[in-house]
Amino acid sequence: MVDGALYSATTLNFLGSEPLLLRSLTTALRTEFQAMWLNEPQFVSMVEVPESVGNVEGDDDKVYLFFSEIAVEYDFSSKLAVSRVARVCKKDKGGQRILQKKWTSFLKARLDCPVLESSLPFLVQDVFLWRASDWRNSVFYAVFTPQSASVDLSAVCAYSVTAVGDVFSKGKFKTPVTVETSHTKWVMYSGELPVPRPGACIDNTAKQMGIMTTLDLPDKVLQFVQTQPLMDPAVEPLSGRPLLVKRGAAFTRIVVDRVTALDGQNYTVMFVGTDNGFVQKAVNYDGEMVIIEEMQLFHQPVPIEILRLSVATGQLYAGSSHGAAQVSLSVCGRYRSCLDCVLARDPYCAWNLAEGRCTALPHLQSLQTRYDTLVPTCTRKSLMCLWPAAPENMTFTTGMSIKLPCQQGSKRAAVHWLKDDQPLNPSDEDYVHEDSLLILRTSAATAGRYECRSVESAKGRKYTATVAVYKLLLNETVNEGKDVKPLPPQPKPRTTGHDLLPLQVPLVALAVTLAVLLAWNLYRGHLCLPGCRRTQESAGSPSSPGQTNPEAAEVSEITLLPNRNINNNHFSVTFAGGMDTTASPRDKRCSVPLQYIDDESEI
Repeated sequence: MVDGALYSATTLNFLGSEPLLLRSLTTALRTEFQAMWLNEPQFVSMVEVPESVGNVEGDDDKVYLFFSEIAVEYDFSSKLAVSRVARVCKKDKGGQRILQKKWTSFLKARLDCPVLESSLPFLVQDVFLWRASDWRNSVFYAVFTPQSASVDLSAVCAYSVTAVGDVFSKGKFKTPVTVETSHTKWVMYSGELPVPRPGACIDNTAKQMGIMTTLDLPDKVLQFVQTQPLMDPAVEPLSGRPLLVKRGAAFTRIVVDRVTALDGQNYTVMFVGTDNGFVQKAVNYDGEMVIIEEMQLFHQPVPIEILRLSVATGQLYAGSSHGAAQVSLSVCGRYRSCLDCVLARDPYCAWNLAEGRCTALPHLQSLQTRYDTLVPTCTRKSLMCLWPAAPENMTFTTGMSIKLPCQQGSKRAAVHWLKDDQPLNPSDEDYVHEDSLLILRTSAATAGRYECRSVESAKGRKYTATVAVYKLLLNETVNEGKDVKPLPPQPKPRTTGHDLLPLQVPLVALAVTLAVLLAWNLYRGHLCLPGCRRTQESAGSPSSPGQTNPEAAEVSEITLLPNRNINNNHFSVTFAGGMDTTASPRDKRCSVPLQYIDDESEI
């Protein structure tokens, strides 16, 4: 909503085949239904910039529209999508004879965010306008994702509002040229532009020519805008490259805050939502964006669809299809030590020497700004702070593999491993330096003291902290008891349902297979139910009543008795052996129908 008027970028019909930029007021104003204006667009964001404030040329306020669409200016074998930024003047009233009730100031340009890893242009997903006290210093921040599934990257680019305006007010136009019969090629327009400049707002220069509103514009100006609304130069980002490029979850939304830290410098803080329910917090230090925090806002991996920033309350609001979340812009209490608070480089936080804790800036009273005073426990010369870490004893035998964990508290920290106070050789094949140390083949020389150190740089200085210490003892040495204390019993790992899952799946499959086999044997008559007993015959000497002859139990005989239905080749089978001799004659016979099979493949 701008001055009581609703600006909407949508489609006019339910089929979604007629996109338009519409202003709903007393007289509605809209875009032309032409591919050179909007060609299968995906609208992203719209924002108003008060460019008339303090403008000596009497320019008008602008409404900027960000979207992606199928490019018409490139000769590509398939549809190529590009990112766009378009703008219209707030006081546009349409044309008198041409472009009646249509925008006379609609111009668009390509929005470029170059990522070297991709040959196809990235597509804009969200745009946030950081508003400065002077609109000329305002900046657009936009997140981009690739249009190719083979690229797993997301990027953030920043654009100056004045740079975007210069493309529309000073840049060259593109014009369609018909070549080779009906083929259309877009080239840069090098002819003379009509006066006043096509697509420009009504400023003091136009008013001096007697053009007070867009209804007074000449027909040749309106015809030029109607057929050539595309600018030739692209809008390039600040510094010519993205501020942030990251692999993993795709970026979806972005909001930006500007913070004055304890050192008096202004820092840009970006909060970027992802498609798996996370919000990443990044800070610009010396022209480099550093992700200092990652927050999971939703249990389900759902995309962040709404992201809003409230500077007055210091809260961040996020919305998804599963609900809404509210988080503070700074959670300084998570940093327990002075070194943690300083190395976090969170401009919202600082170490309070009086209270001995990390506190948000608005509530600080007694503060120090210099790094050497903020870390009084660290050695001044080497700037090394060795945190107390008790060594953990571990025994091993030769030929086995050992993994020594080393969890870093910061993603920007470098890991250094030492053995007996000597640096480990990174080129040794037995060691893997990541979040742990893996010794693939142990030997007697493996025994010793291993130390994991975290080295992080800040303000040109290095801070070192000992994260973990391990003492590896050869199992033979422990058994001989050569001045080695007995090791405490190691707790057994707890088995969870996820650990048993690989065993449960084959057991269930085996049980189902056995059940199917049992049912098939019962159906085919290979097995008898408990009501059908087998007869037992003596094999040699008779047995006394109630007793079973062990030798007779091993004898079984099958007697085929012809069935009454001779034509069907059915027979009855009688099993004998292994039965109690006291059983009744009725229980001594179990008849199972058999059938001849002519096809040998079914036997």
